[in-house]
Amino acid sequence: MGSIDNSSALPEHLPVQMQLNLEGKVIAITGANRGIGLGIAECCLANGATKVFSIDYADEVGDDFKTIAKVYPDRLFALKADVTDEESIQKAVDNVLEQAGALHGMVVNAGRTNHKSALDFTKKEIEQLFAVNLFGAFYTARVAARAFIKQGVKGSIVFTASMASYRPNKVVPSAPYGASKGGVRNMTHTLAMEWATEGIRVNSVSPGLVKTAMTYWVEKQADWETQLKYYRGIPRLAEVQELGGAYVYLLSDAASYTTSIDIPVNGVIGIC
Repeated sequence: MGSIDNSSALPEHLPVQMQLNLEGKVIAITGANRGIGLGIAECCLANGATKVFSIDYADEVGDDFKTIAKVYPDRLFALKADVTDEESIQKAVDNVLEQAGALHGMVVNAGRTNHKSALDFTKKEIEQLFAVNLFGAFYTARVAARAFIKQGVKGSIVFTASMASYRPNKVVPSAPYGASKGGVRNMTHTLAMEWATEGIRVNSVSPGLVKTAMTYWVEKQADWETQLKYYRGIPRLAEVQELGGAYVYLLSDAASYTTSIDIPVNGVIGIC
């Protein structure tokens, strides 16, 4: 009996990218004038991104931003927008499309922190956290998705979540912050499911303790060295650039079949 040829029923093999690079890609990152966002921007540029746009609420960029812009001339730009206002984000993305002619990836990174006892939070403080960390993240992702669909681009959205979305920080708890970041991780999975048929991938990265202006106090704690020994992780805070590899992977075509995941980058100590 002859063999049955089912080759015509098999899908054609798609070209697979096996190297991590962002060549030809335009990436937008919210909250990238400084801190983690700027570290992500630097990593994207170092890995070949054509242009990177910081979409930030701040009016001015700092010296670190200016230095990186000099290293990568005509490739790093800053736009002003308020992530809590969807129309403001839309205008910024329209500006990216006008200047660069395309948008291939959006890093939803803008966020704020406030760590104190749950009983001490004011209504305004809680609403501010959720407005930026959760509502702003949703608005930004939705604007990006619409831009991808309009262009016919199989885009990538990467949220910055947090290890606080997994478990509380025992030293400086923040129920509203952790809840907002837990919402971001849930939103990652739901949007990945909704937008998969559009060719849009949605993932997140959960940093642990990272050395930024917002975490200056961590290493100044009297018992910091004791904490490091107790948690038995990498005995230091992460540099912002050390997060970049996870974002670059998720933004790249090497992750073309990767969606709905969270990558913890925590050095173990970030799970405290």
